[in-house]
Amino acid sequence: MTKVRHEPVAPTRTQHLVSGGEIDAHRHDDHQIVYAGRGVLAVTTSEGSWVAPATRAIWVPAGVVHAHQAHGELELHLVGLPTTDNPLGLDAPTVLAVGPLLRELIIAYTRVPDDDSPERTRMRAVLLDQLRASPQEPLHLPTPATPLLRALCEILRADPADPRTLAELGRQVGASDRTLSRLFRSDLGMTFPQWRTQLRLQRALVLLAEKEQVTAVAHRCGWSSASAFIDVFRRTFGHTPGAHPTG
Repeated sequence: MTKVRHEPVAPTRTQHLVSGGEIDAHRHDDHQIVYAGRGVLAVTTSEGSWVAPATRAIWVPAGVVHAHQAHGELELHLVGLPTTDNPLGLDAPTVLAVGPLLRELIIAYTRVPDDDSPERTRMRAVLLDQLRASPQEPLHLPTPATPLLRALCEILRADPADPRTLAELGRQVGASDRTLSRLFRSDLGMTFPQWRTQLRLQRALVLLAEKEQVTAVAHRCGWSSASAFIDVFRRTFGHTPGAHPTG
């Protein structure tokens, strides 16, 4: 079993990762904000995965074991916060919307030296205020605990464009659609269509970061047309995939 690194203090810094680059599993005694100013960031824990483009940040609570992966050239901004600073009261990893002001605050705060100057203290206070006002986004792809769901979800992870219904997939894994539907709700807290849409959106973000064309992304992720994909993407992220800020 791989040993998980323990870094007591969550760092505040900017760092760059090449596409496909990883930071292995570790945990902090502090909270951390993880933000990709360029590229797309994936954060994985035992509970599931979160993928965030440049309009989103990921809140990682103290003590949560997490790993990072870069899709596209990644400019990673990390903000460490003591456990006393939890403006949204979050105890699980969460995707947060990042508006223009919060984006600039995170970038500025992680690029200047860590000091106790009055200017930096004021910047930090405004950053926490902006975090407090940040909407939470349902961009979590939970990892199933039950073997039946794990088998089914692995089929779809291998090919998000698989068009089969839950009943058809159930025949492959040996369970009825009624049983699987109940497991999705009890184990993952969402319906099968919701989970599959989250999977497809996460894969779409990765492919866009790798400079795939929008039409090809729509096809590879299982949408019937580019326009259907663009509509779902716009409703989820607030902009079209063609305007997606991947750097």
